[in-house]
Amino acid sequence: MKRDDLIEYSLHAHHNEEHGKKIRKKIWRVTALLTIVTVVEVALGAYIKQSSSIWPLVKWSFIIMTLLKAGYIVMVFMHLGDEKKWLRGFILVPYFLFMLYLIFVALWEAIAVGEAWTTYGGA
Repeated sequence: MKRDDLIEYSLHAHHNEEHGKKIRKKIWRVTALLTIVTVVEVALGAYIKQSSSIWPLVKWSFIIMTLLKAGYIVMVFMHLGDEKKWLRGFILVPYFLFMLYLIFVALWEAIAVGEAWTTYGGA
């Protein structure tokens, strides 16, 4: 029995080879960029010790690179980059503000826990 609820979308695609090359080039560019940023993050974490004087700078660079990667992923894979500029801002600005708020809360709590630890019998 032949099913009539399945649609073979690949048969209805009207793309030429140039368009396919353009799409593949974009996929490789996105993959390369995200890979490079991830390798930089891993290298920083692997080669710079937490006792180093530049560790706070490394932590902030992690936060910044992660936020940029997340924004880029949203722009590319969720096709937000194809939308109008005002819509991108409408979606991304609250996202980044919320992320900054979460970072602030996490750092504030970390400072409070660190102070409590040193005050009440920790290190």
